[in-house]
Amino acid sequence: MKMIVKGFVIAAVALSVSTSAQAAKKYKEGTVSNGGAISGKITLGAAKASTKSYTISKDPQICGEGTRDVPQVRANGDALLDAVVYLDKVKTGKAFPAALKKITINQTKCEFNPYLSVMQNGGELEAINSDATLHNIHTYELIGRARRTVLNVSQPEKGNIVTKKIKMRKGNGMKVECDAHDFMHSFVFVAKNPYFAVVGDNGEFSIGDVPAGEYTIKIWHGVLGEKKIGKVKVSAGGTASVNGSY
Repeated sequence: MKMIVKGFVIAAVALSVSTSAQAAKKYKEGTVSNGGAISGKITLGAAKASTKSYTISKDPQICGEGTRDVPQVRANGDALLDAVVYLDKVKTGKAFPAALKKITINQTKCEFNPYLSVMQNGGELEAINSDATLHNIHTYELIGRARRTVLNVSQPEKGNIVTKKIKMRKGNGMKVECDAHDFMHSFVFVAKNPYFAVVGDNGEFSIGDVPAGEYTIKIWHGVLGEKKIGKVKVSAGGTASVNGSY
């Protein structure tokens, strides 16, 4: 009996330590004085621009006819598009933009709009069905090559709206699909701190109000995955430059 009680005590302590560790990892918002900046450009590298073609096999009056080419990797010259550059494991710093606390994905003409969204981890995702047909929004947390269902909801009628709080465990983004139309695809980057930037049309990015210090900087792309660029040192009020590619 004593051994059983001892086992319960150890388990309780382990759970408490685990919970405390999780709480300690939560990002803390504060005021940044004389912050620095990080800028650079993300290029294709060894990656190649590509699309995947799907046959539109249902609801042609809404979705269109024939085939649909869905982008896998988009580029502008050598510049990689639809990529997010972020600082990994930042514990404290500036506040999250209010717009990231809730985002909306609209399903219209059998497409997800926008194709790439960014939201705060722990924020809300609102999905709207603007088509007069059934959609089933299915989102997956991307964890390396694995994926875990986060949201799986049927929206049978035009005007249906579903809202869900999104909490990533290990991944930094989600793939969005429609179980009723296999040619519907989009992605969501789920930010665990506000130090990120979606690359522009020329592949360039800039991250501001960065507290002085050394950081690990990474790239996230819905299809190409995540890649570490390296470490970057930011001085107070200074600007650091770093480029990356796949």
